[in-house]
Amino acid sequence: MKLEISAKEARRIALAAQGFGARRPEQPNAAHVRRVADRLGLFQIDSVNALTRAHYLPAFSRLGPYDRTLLERDAWGPKRRRRFFEYWAHEASLLPIDLHPLLRWRMARAERGEIGYRALRRLATEGRREVDLVLARIADEGPMAAADFEKGASKSGWWEWSPTKHVLEYLFWAGRITTSTRRGSFARIYDLSERVIPQAVLDLPTPDAASAQRALVERSARALGIATAADIRDYYRLKPGEADHAIADLVDAGVLVPANVSGWNVKAWMHRDVRSPRKIGGAALLAPFDPLVWERGRAERLFDFHYRIEIYVPQDKRRHGYYVLPFLLDEALVARVDLKSDRNAGVLRAPRVTLEPGAPAETVERLKGELEGMAGWLGLGAVHIGAVV
Repeated sequence: MKLEISAKEARRIALAAQGFGARRPEQPNAAHVRRVADRLGLFQIDSVNALTRAHYLPAFSRLGPYDRTLLERDAWGPKRRRRFFEYWAHEASLLPIDLHPLLRWRMARAERGEIGYRALRRLATEGRREVDLVLARIADEGPMAAADFEKGASKSGWWEWSPTKHVLEYLFWAGRITTSTRRGSFARIYDLSERVIPQAVLDLPTPDAASAQRALVERSARALGIATAADIRDYYRLKPGEADHAIADLVDAGVLVPANVSGWNVKAWMHRDVRSPRKIGGAALLAPFDPLVWERGRAERLFDFHYRIEIYVPQDKRRHGYYVLPFLLDEALVARVDLKSDRNAGVLRAPRVTLEPGAPAETVERLKGELEGMAGWLGLGAVHIGAVV
């Protein structure tokens, strides 16, 4: 028997599962940041720094202004303090450290050359000599960036990667090395995983692939609240063969409950532990890579919000701006805000704000409050809002 869920109820379930609607703490601390990370299951990393690095934003959206060094210490601090690690999950991500055993099956597949792009797969067989040389150098010399191998010569994009960079990425995918810290322009500094990941985590048993995939699917479903199979798979980039058996097992176990959502033309599953609030209140600016909106089809189903990031669109063809954040007001996405940190001038700039049809009258005023909070959080002294259309 399937549950019958209205579109409004589905939206509230999804928002509550993602941590919206709760009162923000007056002084967010490390425990608050960790709880957000545990609820979401990851913070996606992206290189664009027009506003601030993407991994900082989901916690801000849910907690308000917090000390970013709290996240940095957990992500790249001393080994004994590590609470996060970097790996490929939903793209490059910071993940709670307890997920490490659940991704070892993916690391093993990468090491065998079964996944990844062609150059990485080749390294598993034909490139063993290069792999062993790079691994030995890191073991002997300690943490290193890709540029350290190139004597300072670095490339500007993945399509221009040097052979050494491909080897480093292969070893990263395979779990043999991981990010020790970040430096300069956010360059990844690699070290042996056993010198970065706490020994207590490395000593945890490695589940078989099916069990690990089932645990990842359960976490995805819990973080989403109510979702389609495609939504659930997308969260940790699982393929149908890696996720669909887990969904079926969790349905049989009563962890996932089949549901029909009004207006959705696809099947849905609801996690049995989700809350279904009567209403959701609050305001938040969302990173383009926030789990609430990163799957664009889901954003349309939940909010009737067609969202595409326009970073790679030529300037004269952009509709809403370069780095555009959706603005969540209570239970709706009501505006799109093009944002830029003008660090030289100490100004948070919003060159364009695009209101959605039906945006309530208080949208701009509530948005100003969020922008002022964001400016202070980023160490910027003023907010400048341009066109509101």
